[in-house]
Amino acid sequence: MHTSVLVIDDEAELAQYTAKYFNMSGVPTEYVLDAQSAMDFLEHNSCSLILLDINLGTDSGFDLCRQIRTGTDVPIFFISARSSEDDMLLALGIGGDDYICKPYSLGVLLAKVKAALKRYDDSANANRQSDEKTVALGNAVIDLKKACVSKDGKSVPLKAMEYKLLVYLLANKNRVISKDEFFEKVWETEYVGDVTLNVHIRHLREKIEDDPGHPEHIKTVWGVGFMLEDDS
Repeated sequence: MHTSVLVIDDEAELAQYTAKYFNMSGVPTEYVLDAQSAMDFLEHNSCSLILLDINLGTDSGFDLCRQIRTGTDVPIFFISARSSEDDMLLALGIGGDDYICKPYSLGVLLAKVKAALKRYDDSANANRQSDEKTVALGNAVIDLKKACVSKDGKSVPLKAMEYKLLVYLLANKNRVISKDEFFEKVWETEYVGDVTLNVHIRHLREKIEDDPGHPEHIKTVWGVGFMLEDDS
């Protein structure tokens, strides 16, 4: 069985209500209440996006995210009552695509999920339909068909959002792109914070730059945004 969204949250009433709201809004959604049930579900089913709570009773959403990431690159949105920046950075650093604090508006959450599902589907379709195409950026080779980066003969896979962000940078190279433009054109929603963008930029630098701490290609333009420099 394939569903659009899987909610993983130990708050049974909230998980059930979120799933019901999404289903009524035309987004097929299932929910589970613990880590083991989530892994059992994913072993026999598939989904296009995961909403994952950090606190799952005696289980950790962080640990579960690491497990899930070994088998799928679908977007994972963390949902949590914890609002510290350290939690957000950890969540995004281990494979999360977004971080949403409780309590949240179901309408806003649905809008973010619909935008992410559209991005994921568009990216998958583009990968299936595109011709073989590679782009060299310094010592990195970017395969736009496979959505991956190769360095030193090793393939470095990109998450769906990292791929879309990199494609947008390549399409607008040598031009300063504001943070608001990234939110509008890449995330296609205004409900994204600077932390999310900065973490994704850092991950791209780690996969592309020889020295991520002193990037030669993905440059920060302080107070404005970022720019991909390419003289080729």
